[in-house]
Order: sequence, then structure tokens, then C-alpha cells
Amino acid sequence: MAKILGNFHLALIIGVVLLLAAMFGLHGDAMDGAYWAQWLRFLHVFAGILWIGLLYYFNFVQIPTMPSVPAELKPGVTKYIAPKALFWFRWAALATVVLGLLVAEMSQGGYVGRAMSLTEGFRTIGIGMWLGLIMAANVWFVIWPNQKRALGIVPAEDAAKARSASVAMMASRTNLILSIPMLYCMVAQPHVGG
Repeated sequence: MAKILGNFHLALIIGVVLLLAAMFGLHGDAMDGAYWAQWLRFLHVFAGILWIGLLYYFNFVQIPTMPSVPAELKPGVTKYIAPKALFWFRWAALATVVLGLLVAEMSQGGYVGRAMSLTEGFRTIGIGMWLGLIMAANVWFVIWPNQKRALGIVPAEDAAKARSASVAMMASRTNLILSIPMLYCMVAQPHVGG
């Protein structure tokens, strides 16, 4: 069992096989257009969990812990863990936004425009969508460029690295703050409407 569960890729494959078994076993006879909209919703939620989960990892675990990590161990985080986590973080952000927009356009006759313009009946989800878009832009245009300098992925002077680390942390904290009402809006829309 340790050999199976110790292998990330094998565990992921098993999860996908179980997903397919659930999909086809539970809904194999009902795979019409509405079903595929639900499938996109599942992918949107999965990507969102990955994105926001990593946001919370950075803010609840990595950032607060780094000052207490001995200097000789910090390169383990900055050279190996953080770059890999940031890879998944930024691509999960993009996937969440793209999939969310697809879900919105495939649902209820397509409501992206109504949600983005905060039309009555779509205001709650619209606010959530705007917050998600701001957060994703923050990931790609503030956090990632600054983290590349802070982590030494691109060359920078020590002062620029320190400044970039501070800017990336503040942008990450901004996303942490925005994630709380964003999650509320995403979850509340089906229950409270506009």
C-alpha cells in the first residue's frame, strides 16, 4: 500500500479512475449538454481548491514559518518548494478563471455579461467573479513577477529581491483578504440570488 500511496502520479491516476467510475456509473445514461456543464463546474471547483488551497498554504504556513527556518534550510524552500508551488498556484488561478467563465456562459443561457455588470439576480456571483479576476490578475501581474526576483529565478540585486519579496507578500495577503468574500459570493449565489 505504501508503494501505491507513496507515488503521487499513481495516486492521482487512481483518483481519476475513481472519478470516471463515479461519472459513468452514476450518470452514464444522462450525459447530455447539462451534464457537461456540471463537469466543467467540477473542474472549476477542483482548480479553485488547488488555487485557494495554495494561497492559504502560503499565508497560513510558508510566510509565517520562514523567519523561524534556519538559514541553511531556507534554500530547500526557496529553490525547490516555492517555485513548484508557485507553478501550480498561477496555473490553477488561470484555470479557475477560464473554467468559471465557461461555466457561467454555459449556464442559464449564459450569464457572464449580466454577472460582470452586476445585474439584479446575478450581483452576488458577479461580485465573486470580479474578486476572482482581481485575484488572478494579482497572481500573474504582481505576485509571480515579484516572486521570480525574490526567489532568484530571474537575476536581481539583493535590495530588489527584498523589495520584491515584500511586494509579493503584500499582494498575497491582499488575495487572502479578497478570497474570503469571493468564496462567500461563489457559494451564496445559488441560495441568495442577486
